Amino acid sequence: QVQLVESGGGLVQAGGSLRLSCTASGNIVSINSMGWYRQAPGKQRELVATVTPDGIANYADSRKGRFTISRDNAKNTVYLQMNSLKPEDAAVYYCYGRVQRSRTLWYNDYWGQGTQVTVSS
Repeated sequence: QVQLVESGGGLVQAGGSLRLSCTASGNIVSINSMGWYRQAPGKQRELVATVTPDGIANYADSRKGRFTISRDNAKNTVYLQMNSLKPEDAAVYYCYGRVQRSRTLWYNDYWGQGTQVTVSS
């Protein structure tokens, strides 16, 4: 099996920063893209950012310039640095990884359990 575990969420004042981490473990041969989504109460899960193994990042427009995604392939870990946080950034943040568990299997998406980010105004 494959597990993804997030950390780094919490409570921060508007304008503050947080750094989220997510590490994948288990039966992993290769990880393609990794990334972050978020879901606020009453809203659909939405893309925050993704990053390829080569470090090419893709951001949802509203997060460009404030959020930075990166990854450490040797550690199977993806990070999300969030700066200038706004109350509307409050949500549960989920990481995902597109993982190959065996050379005979294709890639599948695996998700973490989510970490809460709360931004006070």
